[in-house]
Amino acid sequence: MLAPIGEPRPADGGAPGRRAVIHWAARLFVGEWRQQLLVFLLVVVAVSATFLGSAVATDTPPPASAGFGTAQDMATFSASGPRTAAQIAEIRNRFGQVQLIENRTVSIPGSVLTFQLRSQNPRGPYGAQMLQLLSGHYPTTPAEIAVTPAIAADFNLRLGEHWTVDRVTRSVVGTVENPQSLLDVFALVIPGQVTHPTRMTVLFDAHGRPATTIGANVTTPAMVASSNSLNPETLSLAVLTIGMLLIALVAIVGFTVLAQRRLRSLGMLASVGATERHVRLVVRANGAIVGIAGAIVGTVAGFIAWLAYRPHLEQSAHHVIGTFQLPWTVIGAAIVLATLATYVAASRPARTVAKVPVVQALSGRPPEPQEIHRSMVPGLVTLGLAFLILGFSGASQSNGKGSSLELVTGLVLLIPSLILLAPFCLTCLTRLGRSSTIGPRLALRDLNRYRARSGSALAAISIGVMIAVIVATAAASRYANVLAYVGPNMTSKQLIVYATTNNIGTSASQPSNPPELLAAETHDAHRIAASIGATTVVSLIQPNLTIDHSGPGRQWSGPLYIGSPQLLHAFGISPTTISPTADILSARPGLSGVSGLALAYCGRYGMGTVTGISPDKPSKQVRSLVCKDQLAVNHPVIQEISQLPSGTSAPNTVVTEHAVRVLHLEANSFTNGWLLEGAAAFSGAQIQSARSQAASDGLTIESKNELPTSTQIGDTATIFGIVLALCILTMSVGLIRSETASDLRTLVANGAGPRTRRSLTAVTAGALGLLGAVLGTFTGYVAVIGWLRDNSFNGGIASLATVPARNLLVILVGMPLIATAIGWLLAWRQPRALARQSID
Repeated sequence: MLAPIGEPRPADGGAPGRRAVIHWAARLFVGEWRQQLLVFLLVVVAVSATFLGSAVATDTPPPASAGFGTAQDMATFSASGPRTAAQIAEIRNRFGQVQLIENRTVSIPGSVLTFQLRSQNPRGPYGAQMLQLLSGHYPTTPAEIAVTPAIAADFNLRLGEHWTVDRVTRSVVGTVENPQSLLDVFALVIPGQVTHPTRMTVLFDAHGRPATTIGANVTTPAMVASSNSLNPETLSLAVLTIGMLLIALVAIVGFTVLAQRRLRSLGMLASVGATERHVRLVVRANGAIVGIAGAIVGTVAGFIAWLAYRPHLEQSAHHVIGTFQLPWTVIGAAIVLATLATYVAASRPARTVAKVPVVQALSGRPPEPQEIHRSMVPGLVTLGLAFLILGFSGASQSNGKGSSLELVTGLVLLIPSLILLAPFCLTCLTRLGRSSTIGPRLALRDLNRYRARSGSALAAISIGVMIAVIVATAAASRYANVLAYVGPNMTSKQLIVYATTNNIGTSASQPSNPPELLAAETHDAHRIAASIGATTVVSLIQPNLTIDHSGPGRQWSGPLYIGSPQLLHAFGISPTTISPTADILSARPGLSGVSGLALAYCGRYGMGTVTGISPDKPSKQVRSLVCKDQLAVNHPVIQEISQLPSGTSAPNTVVTEHAVRVLHLEANSFTNGWLLEGAAAFSGAQIQSARSQAASDGLTIESKNELPTSTQIGDTATIFGIVLALCILTMSVGLIRSETASDLRTLVANGAGPRTRRSLTAVTAGALGLLGAVLGTFTGYVAVIGWLRDNSFNGGIASLATVPARNLLVILVGMPLIATAIGWLLAWRQPRALARQSID
């Protein structure tokens, strides 16, 4: 478009000039897509992974409205009675229409699991969204019942069959589910058919008026959402921000090398009248085009992956998820940030090449790298700020007021600290390598000379290592909490058979079951063990013993058993290895070093109730269960025995015969169950067989759960971090060494052989791998220490005593060695650039 007659033409060509330059940048992207393929694929993978990952993260937890149906308020009651009826009538009088849902908990024979017998109107005013008919029809008479698929499978029920539950026989007329919670296992009857409900739910709309004065526990979806301190959408945005910063760091290296390769073309553009602004616009527009194209392709790929994975997610998340039930805020932010990341990444090389004189650009000689003097102070300041914010987040969690905002802010601040510290680390390593041979010295010198791109590569590598270190260290510290023990409940070779009423008496003078019943159940447990090939049967004797902890943070969790001679013999523990003064034997490492413990037991008079004032509502009186006659052994002597099993339900902690005598326990009166152990892992068929036999005998079975161990979490995080870091390192080393091809050509002309070329690439890769491992590990530990510093709920700094040494050793030693080997192998063939210089 020509300027109107009489108006001066802009010196830079105006809008038509900018359009022409952007069009040239687009042709550059199409014509040289191979050179930009790496950054393009990074954006595609990041956006598609963000699309799918954020959808999974936000849709896996049940929605805040789950359990409310279409109501805005929900009141819950734990028992029926005149007072409950009066409160429900008050809700109806004040707020109008209500819907009552009654539940009674019923045990599944042969299992520790339960289900709900539920009375609910399927066409009620608020609860229709909480029911979905799968087959048959809803019950319409007192003689009809509908069940969920899980109950139909457990009891082998079919439509038309009769089923007796809660001593009433009804006909099964349909299968149903709760779309908002597929884990909701229940049997549905018409309203009024549940006697003595254990939970009553009233759905209603308060229309913004206060409903907490009715004397019931009233909640709203907003209250449920606010109670979740770790908002999945917020965490997704944090992960997205870290991922896009990672892309920007890698893209800086890619666009820098690309700009150097296109230096002659850019010089030709400048020779025909393009200004520095136009040259900068070419590179920046090229970066934006790469980001936009990658974001579009990544969004389409992510949506296709979402359509394929959504059915599996519904099964694992246990609730129905709509096709377009997506975190559009996070997805929109991913598209915007992908474009911004590549645009910003292209801005630095754009400024550099725009300042190159035209003659020098036409010659193809890259500008001499400028000496950059950077201090480590800004990086340390940013790292210290992240440390303080993470510490505030940890202290807030200890007070029950944890928020994801402080945690996310602290984690995101770690990224700029790595970016600022990376160039200084390269300088330090270069100084340490001055006394080395010519090959390593040249490689380290080039890393320091081209810190603009090698520093970005180092920061990107460190991010991958930092993520792995944070996950592995945090998992190790959490699993190391010996009071609140977590992890698998037992091994796959073990089963626990529980007695009918768990046989836990309230005191030594009140055994729960007579000896003849205990003998019969013991015989049944041995018969079950024989049928599935179990080689060991151990009686689990569990009196009303607890371990009290006077310190802050998590309290004791898990059962306490008596260390009978049979139990000790089953696990290969010799009585001679037990101290005669020991009160407790435990497989929990570090329990003996915990102070403020007391072994408590409700003695002769058992448990009782006491009436007091509610701490939350001073005007309300509450009744609580207390021990009438508590006996205690303060500061018990604890001996750690590694032969005991480590599962959370297995007997990992037992009391000795010495403690039994001190507390005057009648040990044989408290048999709780039997631990069965086989020579190999029990199969699903064996577990189902044991469960069927236990149901016929009135017993229940507990088998291994699916919780991961600390080692599994740490190993997965370590592998992920190392693979991510090595992928970035491989790409970065190739780009960095290609930029120094002219120097390598000079070395070859002066007699340098393949070994020198290999050592240059290997040292470059090994140096980046070593620095990335050290810097990432250091930053990750600073983050974890900051978060645990005042976090007494998670054990504080003391919980870091268990160090994932194997994972850290693999990162700090293994990753640099693997990087060096990769660099050596990448340089096995002489590049074509050594034989001739490419002509544009």
